Amino acid sequence: MTAQLQIENFSLVFRTRQGMVRALEDVSLWITGSEIVGVVGESGSGKSVLAYAIMGLQDAAAQVTGGRITFGGMDMLGASEEALVDVRGREIAMIFQSPRTALNPIRRVGRQIEDILSQHANVPASKLRSQAIAALERVHIPDPERRYKAYPFELSGGMCQRVMIAMALACSPSLLIADEPTTGLDVTTQAVIMDLIREMSRSSRMATLLITHDLALAGEYCDRIAVMHAGHLVEIAPVAELLHHPAHPYTRQLLAATPTPHSSIEDLVSIPGQLPDLRGDLPACRFSGRCERHAPICDERPLPWATLSPTHHVRCRSPL
Repeated sequence: MTAQLQIENFSLVFRTRQGMVRALEDVSLWITGSEIVGVVGESGSGKSVLAYAIMGLQDAAAQVTGGRITFGGMDMLGASEEALVDVRGREIAMIFQSPRTALNPIRRVGRQIEDILSQHANVPASKLRSQAIAALERVHIPDPERRYKAYPFELSGGMCQRVMIAMALACSPSLLIADEPTTGLDVTTQAVIMDLIREMSRSSRMATLLITHDLALAGEYCDRIAVMHAGHLVEIAPVAELLHHPAHPYTRQLLAATPTPHSSIEDLVSIPGQLPDLRGDLPACRFSGRCERHAPICDERPLPWATLSPTHHVRCRSPL
């Protein structure tokens, strides 16, 4: 099946006064239509940096040092800003992690949804209001006609998050990048939103990249899971295979630190150490300083991928 999104050996650094920060290194990932792929890992592992790079929204200090990102055959790294603006919102939509900073604070939320529909869906002016209200209703916002007229500061954080989701789904994009889409939502609303995303993925063949630190959420809604640590993609596999047969030591520790309905606090095991400083010289395996299986061979470059099955790949010298 042809990949909707293809990321090949992608590397990105940030230039800072303290030195070069190697935020992403040699990341490869693909997503096909109607597939939901989860990217999981600790805060600071590079998940959101990858999402912004796909959208062409890198920070001014960011520099791509290698690799390719293609979407539907379009070179996202070589495309002009005009071409990227045309694709964003229409073909690729993103749910941002911080809705209050992503929404325009001095424009009513209904108008912001209308802006998306007008620019990318060519909706006639006479139908903009009704379609904007329908978009709010679809994400289960109470009294959508009244919320249509509200400013972001008049809404709760969770309500702003739902407005962001309504904006992202308004034009039925081919690719949805959801960066912690359930932040600030209660458990019931989380399920409603994730069910909606899954339904649209299946019915509209919308590919979805779900970025989350919640391994349980990814396990419930994703088809495949990619595990990131300190800018490295370390393991990727179908959900059932990864959850039941994790091969990378970091994946196993993430699972051990994830609560389950049948576990108690005493059952949870914290991950030792912390993410390495991404400036200066880094080991071939960025998890080596936290890994109980570390051996001298782990420091040899390049760090290879091991294929455990046609769909299960792990970047480790001694996979479990």
